[in-house]
This record gives sequence, C-alpha cells and structure tokens, in this order.
Amino acid sequence: MAVYQEVLVVGPRSVLENVWLGADGVFRRRVSGSEKRAKATAVLSELLERVPDLDTPVEHLSLSDRQACGIARALVREPKVLILDEATSALDVATRDRLFAAVARRKATGISVLFVSHRMDEVDAIADRVSVLRSGESVATLEAKEATTAELVRLMTGAEHLTGATADGPAHRAAPDADAPVLLRVRGLRLVPEAEPVDFELRAGEVVGLAGLEGHGQDAFIKALWEGPPGEGSVLRTQDAAAAAAAAAAGAGAGAGVGVGTGVETEIRSEQRAAAAGIGYVPRDRRAEALFGTMSIRENFAAATLRQDGRLGLISRRSALARFAPYRARLKIRMGRESDPITSLSGGNQQKVVIARWLARDPRVLLLNDPTRGVDIGAKRDIYALLDDLTRRGVAVVMLSTEVDEHIELMDRVLVFREGSLSATLPRAELTRQSLVAAFFGRTVAADKPVPVPVPDPASAAAAAASAAASADGAS
Repeated sequence: MAVYQEVLVVGPRSVLENVWLGADGVFRRRVSGSEKRAKATAVLSELLERVPDLDTPVEHLSLSDRQACGIARALVREPKVLILDEATSALDVATRDRLFAAVARRKATGISVLFVSHRMDEVDAIADRVSVLRSGESVATLEAKEATTAELVRLMTGAEHLTGATADGPAHRAAPDADAPVLLRVRGLRLVPEAEPVDFELRAGEVVGLAGLEGHGQDAFIKALWEGPPGEGSVLRTQDAAAAAAAAAAGAGAGAGVGVGTGVETEIRSEQRAAAAGIGYVPRDRRAEALFGTMSIRENFAAATLRQDGRLGLISRRSALARFAPYRARLKIRMGRESDPITSLSGGNQQKVVIARWLARDPRVLLLNDPTRGVDIGAKRDIYALLDDLTRRGVAVVMLSTEVDEHIELMDRVLVFREGSLSATLPRAELTRQSLVAAFFGRTVAADKPVPVPVPDPASAAAAAASAAASADGAS
C-alpha cells in the first residue's frame, strides 16, 4: 500500500469516508460501521494529537491533517508492505514524529516499509538501510550507520557539499542593512478574533522566516500579506512615488496610496493589488493553487506576464520563450521542450517554473509558502542560491518553512506563531533547533538542552478506539 507526496483525498467526503475509501474489499468479511469508526479513530489517534470529528468533510481540515487521513487510509488496510513516497512533505513536525513512532511499532511486528524522502533528518530517524537514486539509476545502498549526511548528499548530487545552504551560500551572507528601506509594513493585523494583533516591518535585502506548529497562524499570516487582512489591521507596501503611480496604473487602484515621507504606502486588499505593487507569491500547494495541469510549461510560466506577452488573451510564443530563457538557465530548470505539459516535470522543476513566473515580474517583495516542500536536494540548493542572489539585489523575502534547519541556515530572523498570535521573534544570533522548537510550544530553553518530542502511547490509541466503538454501538 502506497501513500504519495500529493495529498489524495476527496474534499467533500467525510474523514471516515476518506480513511476507508476503497478499503471495503480488502477484508474478507464485511466491516461494520462501528468497527470502521473504531479503527479509523485508533489509527488517527496514532497520527494526530487531536482526532477530528469523523463526520467532518476533509476539505475543512488543514493540509497536514488531510495528508494524515491519506496515511490512515493505508494503515487501516494493515499492509504487509507500506510505501511512503514523500508522504511526509505535507505533514507538520508533530504529525511527522507521530507517524515515525507508528511506523516503528509496525516494523516491530514484521511489516516492511519503503520510505522515500529528500530530507536527511527523516532518513536518519527512520531508515535501517538507504538506497540512493540519481538520474533514474541506483548509485548506492548503505547501512544506516554508514549513511552520513555528507555521504548521502555527495551520492545524490554527484558533488561534495553540505545539505541546506552551502558554506558559501545564504547562511554566510552578510547581515541585512539595519537602515535598509522598509518595503512592507503590517499594523494591528489580527489573524483570529481572540489573538493579539501583529505588527511587523520587512526591510529590503532580508529573509524573514515564518514558523510554528501547523495551524497556529503562520499560513494565515503569509496569505494576509498577499490577499489582505482577513479582519482587523492593515498590510502596507511602501514604494517611491513613481513606483506607486506605476502600480496604480497597472491595477492597484486609484486612491490606494497614502503619502509617507518621500514615499507612498499602498494598502494591500487583494491579490491583484499585491501583484501590481511588486509583490510575488508562491503558494504551498502548487498543484491546487499554482499550476495549470492541462497546460504546457511555457503557458504556466507566462500566466503572470500576460500583459507583456499576450495580446487579445493569446500568449505570444516568441515573446514568452524569450522571457523564459534566462530564468530557465538561472534556476537550472531541467526539462524537455517548452511545449511539454507541466506535469512532465519533477516536483522540484515544477516549483522552479512557479518561482520563475514571479521573478519575470521583477518583484521587490517575494512571499514563499513552504517552497521546498517535496523537492529534491539539488532543487533546494538552486532555490537557496536564488534567495541569496535576490537579497543581494535588495529583494525582501518572507518564507514560511516547515523545516527547522532551513530557518537556522537561511533566515535573518524568524517569526514564531502560536495560537494565532506572533509569540516570538528570534534573530539569527539566537536561532538553534532547541530555541526554535521550544518557541513552537511557547517555551524557552538553553541552547544545549534538548527539546523532548512526545511520542504517543499505543495504549492511549487503543483506549480511544474502544471508546469510539462503544459510542458507535450505543448510537446504533
């Protein structure tokens, strides 16, 4: 039984229906409704700290919880071989750790697990043996104790370098100028009614990370920078007068600017206004929010530059290709013909096309929502190098990441969200794995003290299952 990187659930259907989707014929006997509910609750209890109402449509859950439902669908079938193909890429840290504990329990009973991942820490945590594939060929199989990060990276890329940001990359670039101009201001932004308002300033040339447990506000914050506030507060893009006038002419809207010193602040109230004001946004779920699956690579790239490359709604092939060529080279996009479907590319190269689409608009502010999710280490390095280049040119970057190491290696500071509020801001000098994970839980720890990761007790899952079964039988 396999679980894939893409989140494969039926949105309008309930949690229970998704967990049992296609599984009725697996068991030789008919599975009762109460047994289905009990088994679904037991499996989801292993994966999630809080099991959602089984009758809730899956489309109302977070991305991480939707993927947990897909994983639960595989686990209820009690497979002898479980294949997890980048299945953790959509999971938050807590759910991923609970999955690893669930896998360890099943491995102890004789189940075999094939685990595909580009994340070194995951391979180290779960694997007994490691096979490395490159360019469609197996290049090595190692015992886990031999599979050091340096050796795996060398085998995966064919070159010696460190994981994440390289030694000459963004982690070692100069700190941004404290007097650099402010490009984006957030004032009194309230993400949920009961949360504290958020104030924030983004300066030219800096990379600001957004972190926190899944569903605690960081995703809502980056979307507010792009779409405008969901309720109270304001998001203001600061530009010089000439740029603001050009943005208004391009679609920011008359009356959007408010004079501030020698510049103009444009209030962001929609995606259209954000794009016109020089903001670009790369969404988290590229398949659902960024890609046109039935269209070509060229057409997907040109989606953000229709004004420049199109006429009467039609894209000029020559113009789009001329615009695409330098970004293809700059981002090292590996592809066949530009007329090939976008789905012919790997996940990493699809992501590069989405990023290239926005770079073609020459943004001053780039919003990246978990941009390295599900991409290989080579593509990650290309994206890291791009961020370094952009910030040297004065572009400001806000990047939500679910990888702790990315925050430590790439960010100038990290905003940590908890329960819908900005709970901590960690400057580069204070960033460690311990300090960041502790901030997720509203705590502070000394840098040399490990942060314990809670592992779910199998007995609690069994108790939850028994309770669910009793409730279901009582209802019937």
